[in-house]
Amino acid sequence: MSLPLDGIHHVALITADYPAAKAFYTKVLQARVIEETYREARDSYKLDLALPGGAQLELFSFPNPPARVNGPEACGLRHLAFSVTDLDTAIEHLTTHGVASEPVRIDELTGQRFTFFKDPDGTPLEFYERPTETNGF
Repeated sequence: MSLPLDGIHHVALITADYPAAKAFYTKVLQARVIEETYREARDSYKLDLALPGGAQLELFSFPNPPARVNGPEACGLRHLAFSVTDLDTAIEHLTTHGVASEPVRIDELTGQRFTFFKDPDGTPLEFYERPTETNGF
């Protein structure tokens, strides 16, 4: 019996500054709001966001969450990568919104270009330029 896995449904992120994170993901990354819920018992928001391709982000706010481990090599989520069709345009978009990105690098295994940047909580994010030709995947 094979596993009927067909993709990633969502990635969940916790923010220390809900208004800043909501603005970043909806205005800068242009994710579409599916639903926003305030959970009074937890003093917490849950924001469901739609991304192109069908994946979703769940953005949670909690009072005083612990800080993220700063090192990128810590166990757990290393970074979240978004595919883009034009890396230069994506970087220009970040810049117009006051978001700094690292210098463009080339993936030594695929030859594709990519850059890293951070959300308001310091979560490492990546724009990875999608190949113009696919290899069947």
